[in-house]
Amino acid sequence: MAEQSVPVTAREWHLKARPDGWPVPGDFALVDAPVARPEPGQLLVRNAFLSVDPYMRGRMNDVKSYVPPFRLDAVMDGGAVGYVVASEAEGFEVGDAVLHGLGWREYATLPAAHAVKVDPALAPLSAYLGVLGMPGLTAYAGLVAVAGIKEGDSVFVSGAAGAVGSLVGQIARLKGASRVVGSAGSAAKVAALVDEFGFDAAFDYKAGPVREQLAEAAPEGIDVYFDNVGGEHLEAAIGALNVHGRAVLCGAIAQYNDTSAPAGPRNLALAIGKRLRLEGMLVSDHAALKPQFVAEVAGWLKDGSLRSEETVVDGVEHAVDAFLGLLRGENTGKMVVRLAS
Repeated sequence: MAEQSVPVTAREWHLKARPDGWPVPGDFALVDAPVARPEPGQLLVRNAFLSVDPYMRGRMNDVKSYVPPFRLDAVMDGGAVGYVVASEAEGFEVGDAVLHGLGWREYATLPAAHAVKVDPALAPLSAYLGVLGMPGLTAYAGLVAVAGIKEGDSVFVSGAAGAVGSLVGQIARLKGASRVVGSAGSAAKVAALVDEFGFDAAFDYKAGPVREQLAEAAPEGIDVYFDNVGGEHLEAAIGALNVHGRAVLCGAIAQYNDTSAPAGPRNLALAIGKRLRLEGMLVSDHAALKPQFVAEVAGWLKDGSLRSEETVVDGVEHAVDAFLGLLRGENTGKMVVRLAS
């Protein structure tokens, strides 16, 4: 296929200031930048979908972490899928669909080694940012490798209507969980968890104390807790976990914008007598599971036993709006930004 027409400049998002607490639009700037032609071994990709994810909030702080912080006055990055429009690399042709890590921009020039071909015939392109991408592998690996889920387990997941949580509940059920409970931030999301995602019970964490609502939803306790929220949820889960229960510590979105240290779970001493296992996880530690994950999840998608939900925001100019909406819990399923074709 002939090389496609490429603009001289394209738009990309820069971090202009490090947020103090909740990010605001003024912390970001949409900038016109030159589109670099690919050199030998490189690709030029027109991004079709960009990912916005909770972990990106931590990268806006100038602190040491498992991933370097975003630099000020420079383009941010994140998951993206798009189409090759120019290739100087063997094995990649114009028109190939690829997954890569240079999001937050309309066009990306990158080494071919940093791109992975994906199949739009297997699933919609945006699915590779969600159910078949990092959130999906997070849910799968967290349950299978970290929690060691067993048939008959009772599972509770916080942030259950989000990209990871909505998959955790469904995969737990497919792996033989006896009861699946979720929390979410609105009555509409709670209804969706039960009616659309197959949870046995769900509750609105804004409607009352999490501890009380969890006790009502899981009166016999829980064996696995998948934590996307932290704070009050983690404390409630520690209280509800049965002996030898396991907690997968995946995220703590309730605390990402705090300007002071959280009180922490006040009942952590319960972990001693209950012999609990609380384990943090990073999806990057579980890359070896990816072939198994893709094969199993693709099969579930094909036969309809797994449902994938997305909240789509149109236009690169609205990427920050999508990110801020994600932090406010405005999404059901994966939040993605769709760029103009």
